[in-house]
Amino acid sequence: MPEKYHINVKEALPRFPVVGKYATVEFREECAGSCHDCVRKNCIYGIFELNYSNMQKMKEPQYLYACEGCFRCVQECTRGIFSRVINPDWDELGDEYWTADIIHQTWMQAENGKVPVSGAGYRGRFSGHGFDSIWTDMSEIVRPTRDGIHGREYINTSVDLNRRPHHLSFDTNGRLITEYQKVVEASIPLLFEVPDFGVVSHQVLWAFASTASELGTFMFLRGQDYSDELLPFAPSLIPCLSENNLMLFKNLIKECQVAEIGDCENIISIIKDVRAINPDISISVGLNLDKSAVMRAIELAELDGVDMLHFYADTNGNELGTSQPRFLSYLIREIHCSLVEQGLRFRTNLVFSGGIAMAEHLAKAVICGADAVVISNPLLLALECRTCYRCRLGKSCPVVIGEIPVSWARQRMLNLAGAWRNQLIEVMGAMGIREVRRLRGEIGRSMWFEDLEKESFAPIFGRRVAKGLV
Repeated sequence: MPEKYHINVKEALPRFPVVGKYATVEFREECAGSCHDCVRKNCIYGIFELNYSNMQKMKEPQYLYACEGCFRCVQECTRGIFSRVINPDWDELGDEYWTADIIHQTWMQAENGKVPVSGAGYRGRFSGHGFDSIWTDMSEIVRPTRDGIHGREYINTSVDLNRRPHHLSFDTNGRLITEYQKVVEASIPLLFEVPDFGVVSHQVLWAFASTASELGTFMFLRGQDYSDELLPFAPSLIPCLSENNLMLFKNLIKECQVAEIGDCENIISIIKDVRAINPDISISVGLNLDKSAVMRAIELAELDGVDMLHFYADTNGNELGTSQPRFLSYLIREIHCSLVEQGLRFRTNLVFSGGIAMAEHLAKAVICGADAVVISNPLLLALECRTCYRCRLGKSCPVVIGEIPVSWARQRMLNLAGAWRNQLIEVMGAMGIREVRRLRGEIGRSMWFEDLEKESFAPIFGRRVAKGLV
């Protein structure tokens, strides 16, 4: 019997101080200095001891980075000399979409591989932009939802990326005559791609490729990033090809399981050329997620040679080529439902890039109809990226990502993937689903804020046009 799929998670400490949200300021002139049970000594995280040690070594104050925000010192100091403040470095992190909270959460998951837990419970919005407007079904919570995480039940997270036949045919002797393509399987519905920013050095590419290989998933590789040193990871690489660079990757194509071809007019001819090099290879077609995406998806799904459609949104998950873009979740749902209506959904697999920033986005994208999603920015965040974008200006990286130890980087990304997979398993366990393929397109197992608002309040207050909807 094959072993259960497992991601080897272990602690990978950060190389640089983690930017925390809160800090504690002391007004020492008010300190009596005579308290027998000083709150500094009783800090459960030992922040003040670390701070004093750093002061002796002429380092930065530790409480600017390590404070966990319990504020026991603020509450219990008899003299009231402590006050909570926001770390000024925190306000410099991220942007409107890739928020400081997302960045910090990604750092923590990359460090320990654990599911992030808030002791005070979730206090975020139950409505908002994009994935925040979707709630998942938790109707099957009748026993611990972490049974899948702890191995007490098995929940399968693998997905197929090759085309499946609609039916099987047999001859008069009962022998199978349907030509069945080689199965291409990803152990998790989470693929990698190289970010469009960052110091992507040889060490970084090697770490990305080796992590994808160890996870049993795939990494999309641009032509300019390939070197023969990555050939050992070829079964886990998906080279992004065009008519111009096809022959440059001939050796790689022979070893790959999947190759991607950019959408173009002579796509059929290029597919034939690729399959002439490797007859068993699966074909992905890369497309922009724009207003023509639905019609083009239907056209390509009807072709016999296309196994997978890979749609590219922008880095924040927005539609391309329009001044009023829709968000990724609506576009996934539209493409999936359109293929279902045309009777073509079984013929191809749908993969989406852009805007996948958290584990919940992975689960919600699959619910909307994706077979898998592709991440790039979270991989850099796992390597301590500050999203300062100095690299785009030709300036030095503050955390020297280009010189990372490969083994450390690989473990950080394994930890992140392990934490995301556990959260996917927890969501599926709460739904009573044991197979991620079964989760695909299960829109009825989700609630959308816009739909609920329409059903509840539209009869009373009328129709409202919300951003992101057609």
